[in-house]
Amino acid sequence: MRHPSWKLSTWALLGSFAAGCGASHSHVTWSEDAPHPKEEVFAVRPPPEPPAPSPTADPRAFAARYANPAVCEAAARRLQGASRDEAWDGLKACIEHTPFTQLNALLGRAWAKELSVRPEGAKLIARVVAQRGGSVTGELRYLQEKQIPIFSLTSAMDRPDTYKGRYVLLRAQVADQRSEGARPTVWLVEQALRSVQTDEVVGYGERIDSVIAYSGDVGGRGAVTTAERSGRGTTRRFVENISDETGREALGRLASADPFLETRRDYVILARFDGVRLTSGGAETDDEAPRIPVLTIVSYHAPQALVVY
Repeated sequence: MRHPSWKLSTWALLGSFAAGCGASHSHVTWSEDAPHPKEEVFAVRPPPEPPAPSPTADPRAFAARYANPAVCEAAARRLQGASRDEAWDGLKACIEHTPFTQLNALLGRAWAKELSVRPEGAKLIARVVAQRGGSVTGELRYLQEKQIPIFSLTSAMDRPDTYKGRYVLLRAQVADQRSEGARPTVWLVEQALRSVQTDEVVGYGERIDSVIAYSGDVGGRGAVTTAERSGRGTTRRFVENISDETGREALGRLASADPFLETRRDYVILARFDGVRLTSGGAETDDEAPRIPVLTIVSYHAPQALVVY
């Protein structure tokens, strides 16, 4: 019995599968130029700086923000564009809360208008003079060059009618305090600074002093005496500022008793010149009778030890 042949059909079927697989096959090709997904970068921003403290609300914090008095004054000057009142408060903060000695900046063009119209302008000038060491005589010459209406006690005493009611600036000690009516009065003795040179031993050196003395009679008989002294030491010259009395005195009136105004201590004093008064025993008709100037004290400041020229 013959069976039908299945080999051909089987191979034909396999061929059909092979053809079908070949027709449906797909290829995936990777390219290096294909775009990659972007990575998101998040930038961390620093926190914003806190606003500068207002010199009106917190003058001490405003002054403490800056490295030195010159930078503080420049920051106060920049505030003039927004508010001249706030700029002036900034300048006061720099002077009152830092060792401010920049008299040139204070008397410069930027603050000229404020100094002429602000009632506390003269007080700030007196404070800066004290912080510079209190060399009032030299500072007054500079104030005159800048046309600042603050004058010396000498000028006021020479022409009392001309300077009555004007500011005077002096360095003085309080010799005595008294109560004259409702207002206490202090006796002021004007002082002036002068420089004194001193030599102090600071190391080693050598010094030899020789002395030769001759003695004898007219006959030629005599003796020679020699003395020699030696020492060692190295000196250095120092210059020290000393306060001396000028010979001028004045009476200073206070609004009330002030326990911080101590006797026998130097102060830079800003005062208003009220004229002169006859001393005891003088007559009004006597032009040669001794007179003493009378001042109303506006402010006073202890001078710093270092003098800034």
